[in-house]
Amino acid sequence: IFCMSKNTPPDYWKGRGAQINPAGPYAQMIYDSEPVAEEEDERNLKTEYLEVHPKTILNKVESPDIGLGYSMNPYQGCEHGCVYCYARNTHPYWGYSAGMEFEQKILYKLNAAQLLEEQIRKPNWQPMPVMLSGNTDCYQPIEKKLKLTRQILEVLWKYRHPVGIITKNSLILRDLDLLTQLATCQLVKVSISVTTLDESLRRALEPRTASVKSRLSAIRTLSQHGIPVNVMLAPIIPGLNDHEILEMAKAVSEAGAQSIYYTVVRLNGDVAEIFKDWIEKNRPDRADRVLNRIRDCHGGQLNDSRFKTRMTGEGNIAEMIRQQYELAKRLYFKDKSTTPYNLELHRQLKAPPQLSLF
Repeated sequence: IFCMSKNTPPDYWKGRGAQINPAGPYAQMIYDSEPVAEEEDERNLKTEYLEVHPKTILNKVESPDIGLGYSMNPYQGCEHGCVYCYARNTHPYWGYSAGMEFEQKILYKLNAAQLLEEQIRKPNWQPMPVMLSGNTDCYQPIEKKLKLTRQILEVLWKYRHPVGIITKNSLILRDLDLLTQLATCQLVKVSISVTTLDESLRRALEPRTASVKSRLSAIRTLSQHGIPVNVMLAPIIPGLNDHEILEMAKAVSEAGAQSIYYTVVRLNGDVAEIFKDWIEKNRPDRADRVLNRIRDCHGGQLNDSRFKTRMTGEGNIAEMIRQQYELAKRLYFKDKSTTPYNLELHRQLKAPPQLSLF
């Protein structure tokens, strides 16, 4: 059972993933390496929401590792606080740290749905799946109030446009009505991220995400309503949760998931320092072992940006993880299949080019 070490510092911020604010390359200030004690500055635990005003919302996915056309993110930064999150490295572009500030400074785009509609209405727009969210979770806590993701889904349904969603929050069930409509036309696929079945590890690793029980319940409910669900067993962190692959696969299959996929953790940019600090504080007796196993999967480095290799790693440990994943598919998903997106409905809604002459 995973638990906080007795050696955990007394100023450890419960409810937050990162415990430090490393200074990124664009920082205008230098951050202390240690968090300020709660009695000195209580504001460090609060989340601030800041409106931004983008001119575009869709991002072309260029990576050959991801079979999608576009991604869009109504939020930047994420209060879920997953300590391993690769999206942390985008926050310094906004002038904030990838550490605690990634969880505390949440940028939101009120005009996201409007920008999306303007784009997909263009005469030359070719429908292809849009991913919510390729970076930060579109169902993080502030979505309950702002409903930006729901507005986006309403636009996509209006134009019968395909969409993929990845989340680890059961708040997705709020939009069950729209998702069911999209699913009846083969316009939606949902991926739920499951990292562990150990709730104590989940609370430390992903402090403000939905519980394990809630995620399994969300998978079951979505599946019962005909919404195709893939489960991302991600990330697999060797020495921490890799022993759970078969158990997780069995649990999500029984809940109704149609498929699974996995990625091996990689600690690019500031995430390496943040994760290293986290595991040394949470599991000092296991820290070196976990970090060395991650390095073993990525050519001796904690980071990995190589296409075709970065997502699943290489070497003996990565191969053992892959074999467990393949076994899990054979055991629990051999009779399951997925359906393709329907791209024709959106095309049919567009007026014939000749009408533009009148």
